Amino acid sequence: MITFDQIRKNETINTYIRKADESLIELGYTEHSFAHVGAVASRACYIMEVLGYPQREIELVQIAAYLHDIGNLVNRVDHSQSGAVMAFRILDKLGMDAAEISEIVTAIGNHDEGTGRPVSPMAAALILADKSDVRRSRVRNQEEISFDIHDRVNYSVQKAQLQINDAHTQIELQLTVDTSYGTVMDYFEIFMGRMLMCRKAAEKLGLQFKLTINGQPLM
Repeated sequence: MITFDQIRKNETINTYIRKADESLIELGYTEHSFAHVGAVASRACYIMEVLGYPQREIELVQIAAYLHDIGNLVNRVDHSQSGAVMAFRILDKLGMDAAEISEIVTAIGNHDEGTGRPVSPMAAALILADKSDVRRSRVRNQEEISFDIHDRVNYSVQKAQLQINDAHTQIELQLTVDTSYGTVMDYFEIFMGRMLMCRKAAEKLGLQFKLTINGQPLM
């Protein structure tokens, strides 16, 4: 079986991730490199592990998370679909089982809020893990005076924690926000679509999605 560790150490895959992020640097996007895919893999693993999914499915969602943004190598537009096609070719060439490739490709192809849907538990976990990665260190622009709204919102988030309650009925995204950089309304202006997608993803997993900013429940 192809393992997450093998994928993580595959230099061809890592080249695609680096080159995709270089394109996004030129376009002015926040960080989408190894810190991001690593964080998403860790959170997706946490979600499925806490909810009691089989170990192999947990490993597959980590692989999907690691590969989910390689489509940015082609273009930011429709990057989830192009990334899914790229992932198919990579995993098929490595000899992965067709059923496992199907789960990974489906999750990657449905992770973007523009066209994606939580069509499977793995897709749902990837959505929640991806959309909750909001943090100051993703901002590359070091000139605060030239921050756009995406820079301000990400830079304002001092801490982001995704947590499932003990009863396994709710998943909560808890944000600590420095409102001197970005307001709560700024956050909703650019992330409302993502948060609504998180709500649907949580429902796919049998959970209720809750968003809390600075201790105040907002969703």
